[in-house]
Amino acid sequence: MSSEKRAYIDLAAGEKRLLRYTIVALSAVTLVTTIVFIIWVFGQILAALHALVFPLAMAGVLALVLFPVVELFERHLRMNRLGAVVSLFVVMFGLFLSLMVLVLPTAIYQGSQFIQSVPGIAERGHESLSYSFPKAFPIVEDAISRMDIQSMLPDAEEATDRTMKYLGFLVGLGFVPLYLFFALLSGNSLKENIKGMLFLFTDKRQNEVLYLGQVFIDYVTAFFRGQLTIALIMGVMMAIGFTVIGLEAAIYIGLVLGLLNIVPYLGFIVGVVTVMPIAYFQPDGGSQLVMLVLAVIAVTQLVESVLLTPKIMADRSGLHPALVVISILFWGIVLGGVVGMILAVPLTAFLLTLGRHVKSQLPTAIWTDEPERLILTDTFGDNNRQT
Repeated sequence: MSSEKRAYIDLAAGEKRLLRYTIVALSAVTLVTTIVFIIWVFGQILAALHALVFPLAMAGVLALVLFPVVELFERHLRMNRLGAVVSLFVVMFGLFLSLMVLVLPTAIYQGSQFIQSVPGIAERGHESLSYSFPKAFPIVEDAISRMDIQSMLPDAEEATDRTMKYLGFLVGLGFVPLYLFFALLSGNSLKENIKGMLFLFTDKRQNEVLYLGQVFIDYVTAFFRGQLTIALIMGVMMAIGFTVIGLEAAIYIGLVLGLLNIVPYLGFIVGVVTVMPIAYFQPDGGSQLVMLVLAVIAVTQLVESVLLTPKIMADRSGLHPALVVISILFWGIVLGGVVGMILAVPLTAFLLTLGRHVKSQLPTAIWTDEPERLILTDTFGDNNRQT
């Protein structure tokens, strides 16, 4: 073999490494660009059809969480699917009525007391801020008084559009039980229907799509099943704790903060920022009540971190806490607020799994620095000779 041929075939190790890195970089850029574009399109669709998509998504998540209960009724009570779903709805309605009978009187009393205390809380807050910031607070008050509040309010047409959107959203929420009923009734038949929609693809691609879809569903199911359980337990703990220490509207605040923990860390942040002023400025409040509120929140968070999350979630997402915070902020912006924040953890975990799956499908030579064995062709007159 001539030296010219050998020089043409034997690429330098540095050039081959550069070629591999270039291919990887281009593939990564293309993949990220495609994913960002799909996410952007999905966000636009979600924003346009929010009143329709949100109830469907809520019903879908509840169906994933409650489907094991339906299977339990079918297996142990020997019911058909319709009977199991109807029985589940009867049990849920009974639990709801029982909760209303036990909690509603106290909740109504606390709500009325809180409404009566609002003027006093506002007055005490104003006096405290005026005393603590005698120079800065009057400037802020003057700036607020000079603001043209009327120009900031929406006009009649815009207000009407917003009102209709809110009404449509509330009407859509009213259909959640109906969507949930049919989602539970359909069961695993949705999987067969989805596979039928992929008839244009090969069996291998169909199974691959179904596998990735099942991975995403598993992440969503595990996350919401665990987070809803943790959020309800934390809500009950804080509601009881706030009631014992004498916080205004304790049941409402405790349950709301507990449910906000569906989004990791959100309940703690909102609790510290919003509950402490109420505890300090309510008629019988003060520094001591603030410390008690912080103690209740701290004990609840400790129970959640040490007991609830390890036992219930068992680190199923596999995400670092810093990545969880970043994903919540990212998906909250991309998907328009609360929906994106709620779905942030399962979406991020799924994308990481998808990235590993795509990486596993790429040729091994792209990721290794092992010397390549090139096969000569007729160009050099040496067929099938390896070097």
